[in-house]
Amino acid sequence: MTIGHAPAPAGTALSPDDRAELESRHRKVREAMAEQGLDVLLAYGPAWRRENIRYFTDVTPGGSAALVVFPAEGDAVAFSTRPSDLTAFTAQGWVGDARRLDPAHPAELGSVLAELAPRRIGIGHHELVPLVVMDTIRAAAPGAEVVSATALLDTARLVKSEWELTRMRRSAVVCAAGWEAFVEVLEPGLPEYRIVAEVEARIKNLGAEDNFMLIASGRDEVRGMTPPGDRLLEAGDLVRTELTPKMDGYWLQICRSVVVGKADDGQRRSFDLFNEAVEAGISVVRPGITAHEVAVAQNDVFRKHGYGEYCTSQYTRVRGHGHGLHCDETPIIEGNHTVLPENSVFIIHPNTYTPLAGYFVLGDPVRVTADGCEVLITTERKLFETGDAA
Repeated sequence: MTIGHAPAPAGTALSPDDRAELESRHRKVREAMAEQGLDVLLAYGPAWRRENIRYFTDVTPGGSAALVVFPAEGDAVAFSTRPSDLTAFTAQGWVGDARRLDPAHPAELGSVLAELAPRRIGIGHHELVPLVVMDTIRAAAPGAEVVSATALLDTARLVKSEWELTRMRRSAVVCAAGWEAFVEVLEPGLPEYRIVAEVEARIKNLGAEDNFMLIASGRDEVRGMTPPGDRLLEAGDLVRTELTPKMDGYWLQICRSVVVGKADDGQRRSFDLFNEAVEAGISVVRPGITAHEVAVAQNDVFRKHGYGEYCTSQYTRVRGHGHGLHCDETPIIEGNHTVLPENSVFIIHPNTYTPLAGYFVLGDPVRVTADGCEVLITTERKLFETGDAA
């Protein structure tokens, strides 16, 4: 079952390393497809979820929607609502055929699927596919079973290759530079948005494609983080951030807090509590550990010190999450029994509110190794105070 229209075979002009990565991904996905009896896999990507499109094409498209048709045999076809994305897809060389996805009349998609005549179709981000696209899929493959392949692609992306880890280590360097810019600019009277502007300028100059960033400033009244506002910093404020640059398609996050001036007793005690929780999470990491177990290790520190209630959803969301082509992958949370194999990457961050100093932020991204884990950032884990060298 192949697609007859294939202007240029995928991978022809790639470097040996890129071609090996492409072939490894195709092999991994096709093995999973065979296990689930899929003839065709569709990776759908709305504007805010492009990780699976990037996985197949090494391009982050700019259109409002994109899609990759990946058959069990033959070449993939990429689609986007934005014509310039089609040139980017073929120029990168991971797919040879790119076509327009007309959001109102996606006939080109229908013709590709009709030629394949699949019996069972899996769709990554099945739950996000618009009705007009789903109707086209069903009309082009009448009688075909259509199922979700979101978990299949999440699992395929979970273990990082050396090719991917090289890119993620570049993100780690940019994390450190972004944090340095964050600390350097802080002073009483500075609005929050100026902090983020300085960070963005530093990391974009280093080649960051994007940056997900939350921030909060104040004292123990702070209950969480938001995008930056116009609040002016005051002496004694604790300024918290999740700083998450994207380099070469890969996101990596650093979580730190800094005091404008000198820390008080509550802020120091809060750091000690959160640092102990991060250390506890790191200490249990090994191949085969589950997200649940990493979360329990962190939460048990809070329970031991009488702050267990602040581990609940009333005060916090997760105790970390996966990293990769999406900035917020597998949640590190009690009840999530996803196995974290060797070379999976995630951040350990027990970010939450406590009455010690309000919402506190601390965390390091790690790679699971054969006998534990590797912390991917070099920034010291300490309670920063303005005037410190980052």
